[in-house]
Amino acid sequence: MTSQQYDYKVRDASGRFREGRVKAASETAVADKLRSMGYVPLEVSQAGVGMQREIHLFKPRVKQKDLALFARQLATMIDSGLTLLRALGILAEQMENAELRRVLSEVKLAVESGHSLSAAFAAHGDLFPALMVNMTKAGEAGGFLDTAMRQIAETFEADVKLRGKVKSAMTYPVVVFCLAIVMCLGMLLFIVPIFEEMFRGLGSELPLPTRVLVFLSRSMKYAVPVMALVGVIGLHWWRKHGQDPQVRAVVDPLKLKVPVFGPLFAKIALARFSRNLGTLLGSGVPILQSLEIVGDTTGSMVIGRALQDVARSVAAGESIAGPLARHPVFPPMVVQMIASGEETGAIDQMLHRIAISYDEEIETTTEALTSLIEPLMIAGLGMVVGGMIVALYLPIFSVFDLIE
Repeated sequence: MTSQQYDYKVRDASGRFREGRVKAASETAVADKLRSMGYVPLEVSQAGVGMQREIHLFKPRVKQKDLALFARQLATMIDSGLTLLRALGILAEQMENAELRRVLSEVKLAVESGHSLSAAFAAHGDLFPALMVNMTKAGEAGGFLDTAMRQIAETFEADVKLRGKVKSAMTYPVVVFCLAIVMCLGMLLFIVPIFEEMFRGLGSELPLPTRVLVFLSRSMKYAVPVMALVGVIGLHWWRKHGQDPQVRAVVDPLKLKVPVFGPLFAKIALARFSRNLGTLLGSGVPILQSLEIVGDTTGSMVIGRALQDVARSVAAGESIAGPLARHPVFPPMVVQMIASGEETGAIDQMLHRIAISYDEEIETTTEALTSLIEPLMIAGLGMVVGGMIVALYLPIFSVFDLIE
């Protein structure tokens, strides 16, 4: 068989990424050679075929619901008696998300090379969150990997369901708000100029509301392109830097202080904190490690910093409830329930109860906000559009008065 050039990507024994080119008879021969050298093969492809080094302008995203589906299916397969390698091979072929299929193929290769599943997940830390890595590690150590995967799936599914409720409740107000902006801009840019041409022949001074409207119409011709440019630049900047610690240190505290929505953001973060900490502790992950992981999964740097302080206090020998009480972001109800869980030795169960309680509160709050916001936005839209129409017709009414 003729030898050909193959490009390869591997991870060495220390976990570092390497790539290069080698001459061999087939891709399988390349993979075998790389394993014999102590490397974990990640990708092997014939040099120059199919442009394997293509540039991905839009890398496929792996959402939390994709990870939840993967974890549940893996748990089901392991529980049914399939080997881990066989289950990973099946899932690497049938998952709908292309990026997840690619990564699972690499995870399977790593497991085949002798690495643990948690270590293979950790090598792709940008895709598999620390919560999933550590629960998998606990499941491997305790011999209950299928149960750990099922718990991961339930945790992710609960978080996806929570986000879905909030998004569905906020969709209508956001749509109405966007339509209101488009309608107002449309009137200022296209309707008001027509009336302005009519007003020039009246020969009298326009009423103040009309003059203000005409001024806004003229300003919008220059302001709209500027606002559009600023909006595009701002959106690009936010996507690139929105998760930077320096940015979140400013934005996250402000989110909790926003009128009406601040308490909702706090409840969402507390629900994630309770659910994730309860799941980790229930899986046997050490308390200090659990607190560190949970601090990064709540979505709020305020709670994350508070948990760092709690972890230091716990390391010094204190309970969990005591340090939590020193941070206003944790309500007394949460502190008391955690204290009760520590006393009874069922803190993981108590945390799950807190999470369920907050899930119900979030659902009730979003429904109440929707019921309150909808009529307010409709009334506000009517006042704005109605005010613009009245301002347009005031000069006409003045002409009628002069004729009379």
